[in-house]
Amino acid sequence: MIELKNINFKYANANIEESQSDSLGGQIRNINLTFNEGECVLLTGSSGCGKTTILRLINGLIPNFYEGELEGQVLINGKNVSEQELYDTGKIVGSVFQNPKSQFFNVDTNSELAFALENQGKPAEEILRRVKENVEKFSLQPLMNQSLFKLSGGQKQKIACASVAVSEPEIFVLDEPSANLDTPSTNQLKEMIKIWKADGKTVIISEHRISYLWDLADRTVIMKDGEVIKELNRQQMDEITETELAGMGLRASVHKDPVELVSASLPLSEKTILLKDFNFAYKKNQPVFDIPQMELPAGEIIAIVGSNGEGKSTFLNCLCGLKKKFKGKMIYRGQTYNNRKRSKSIFMVMQDVNHQLFTESVLDEVLISQEEEDESAAKKILKSLDLEVYAHRHPMSLSGGQKQRVAVACAIASGREILLFDEPTSGLDYIHMKQICDLLKSLKEMGKTIIVVTHDAELIQGCCSYVVRLKKINIL
Repeated sequence: MIELKNINFKYANANIEESQSDSLGGQIRNINLTFNEGECVLLTGSSGCGKTTILRLINGLIPNFYEGELEGQVLINGKNVSEQELYDTGKIVGSVFQNPKSQFFNVDTNSELAFALENQGKPAEEILRRVKENVEKFSLQPLMNQSLFKLSGGQKQKIACASVAVSEPEIFVLDEPSANLDTPSTNQLKEMIKIWKADGKTVIISEHRISYLWDLADRTVIMKDGEVIKELNRQQMDEITETELAGMGLRASVHKDPVELVSASLPLSEKTILLKDFNFAYKKNQPVFDIPQMELPAGEIIAIVGSNGEGKSTFLNCLCGLKKKFKGKMIYRGQTYNNRKRSKSIFMVMQDVNHQLFTESVLDEVLISQEEEDESAAKKILKSLDLEVYAHRHPMSLSGGQKQRVAVACAIASGREILLFDEPTSGLDYIHMKQICDLLKSLKEMGKTIIVVTHDAELIQGCCSYVVRLKKINIL
């Protein structure tokens, strides 16, 4: 049993002014929760509401790694987590983080799966057996003997889940585990959670994309601004309407089947972006994609979809000129754009936004993205994304969803005509997903061309006018 008793917590580096105390600002308040043995609990709520903080209290990262002011007790099987060594808690609680790269210790997939068991001094035969079992459970055979650096975001997440499962902890805590997964991978994740639940494990999952868990969870805990605002038991979950869920800022399509995406068959406009010789391979004779020629409609919102690991992010990196050896060309408005010219003309919001946040404050991030600094315009952009309150916060002190919105703010501030987004709604709640939807539509109205790599069917339905499916090495 897990008990959170009278918990109040504020991160040491939050530095929130009193006038901002009505927003989360790195704190949770008045938390009293119990998670029963063998229970599967969905923890949801708006971005930055404190879901990740709850998980960090359970797995001992607070206060052992994240410092702050902690009041109350977190008890696992009657023992106070804050008084235990982190490695003792780690034997009981297995964690899958929002950014899987932050929990890797090796450079290849096989070593990563074996690492935790080796650390525990398990016999070689047992290590091999458990690794094999989890490879089969997660259908990870194609990912074995691979460099972790070459995997897609979704593939990394699958390895992270398996690397935790091999240790067979009593409790699993997962932070946005489906954020970068395609539909088949999400279904595989769901099957693994089913197995953990059938084995009597306690599973606590922080999620925005709640539809795949809705029929699986025993209970849902909803948070807002650092507090628990509602708990739903199984019967209440079955009876609640999508309108009621949307009213609480949650993604509401919990009773719908996953949307099957198909390529749009609309006629291209006269104004097109022509891609020529878009061929790329990390290794000789192993092409990621091979596109002799393709036209994209300018001034539209184009979704690039496909399974994890089929080259979507690599395609964006090539398009915006980040791959030095890439020789493909873009022809637009009578001009030919090579790598260097594209890198100065196209702005990309990366899948892992930590790679593109550099300054000491959120406002500074937006200012350096502008051709000429305009603080008034920068603040207006932040306000449109509910980020004005964080203008003077360090970007690294924000939640994953908040960082994502900062990167989107930088893209808007750049003023560039072609904008690329790699999973822009990863880690975002319903309200902020809709906000990104509206912003993309506003950018389209300004004449921008938006190309979005996404697994988010709600985003595509909300704003995308074209869908291009990337499969294997061909665009279909």
